[in-house]
Amino acid sequence: MTNTEQFLQMVKESDNIVFFGGAGVSTESGIPDFRSVDGLYHQKYDYPPETILSHSFYIKYTEEFYRFYRDKMLCLTAKPNITHEKLAQLEAAGKLKAVITQNIDGLHQMAGSKKVLELHGSVHRNYCRKCGKGFEAEYILNSTGKVPLCDECGGSIKPDVVLYEEGLDQQTLEDAVFYISHADMLIVGGTSLAVYPAAGLIDYYRGNKLVLINKSTTPMDSRADLLIQAGLGEVFGKITV
Repeated sequence: MTNTEQFLQMVKESDNIVFFGGAGVSTESGIPDFRSVDGLYHQKYDYPPETILSHSFYIKYTEEFYRFYRDKMLCLTAKPNITHEKLAQLEAAGKLKAVITQNIDGLHQMAGSKKVLELHGSVHRNYCRKCGKGFEAEYILNSTGKVPLCDECGGSIKPDVVLYEEGLDQQTLEDAVFYISHADMLIVGGTSLAVYPAAGLIDYYRGNKLVLINKSTTPMDSRADLLIQAGLGEVFGKITV
């Protein structure tokens, strides 16, 4: 039995599956993983992405933050791929209980997933720092000024995205711990498991069906009950619900 066949068998036998995913889930939708930095960033920006996407940089250099954010983080034409779709189908069939994601693109919801825990927030929620009014991602993308401003009070708008130096939402973390600790199968896919506290969440899994699907190695590979080094679409495309 191949690893993929073993995986499909596990999915069949499980009815309390939790999926925990990172950037690799969305790369097949054309959303770049900014960690695999190409020369482009260095030609165009004076700072590395991790610096630009930090709280202190946002406060100090808001214009430069938004130049990068609009250009690289708002991929609003992206569509869900086969992995997003299969996860939504597994949930609709009652087998998958939650998707926990490090992504901020909203593609899981677009594919039809209902229980999505967004550890790092979402580009689709933005709010005025002065009056709290909410705005959609399109407003940010299409705003003409260098910094998008509230159309009611003129305050500056901040994306509901967890920047470097900011803490994760406590309730979202607690919910993630709850779902993972109760899962009979935990599928971890498309994440390098290098960013904490998110990477530490798999410590709460108590079962014996921990599946890691990632193209490259991760620090957690030795802990997996099943390791598949392949693209997610290739593996999820074989699931029949």
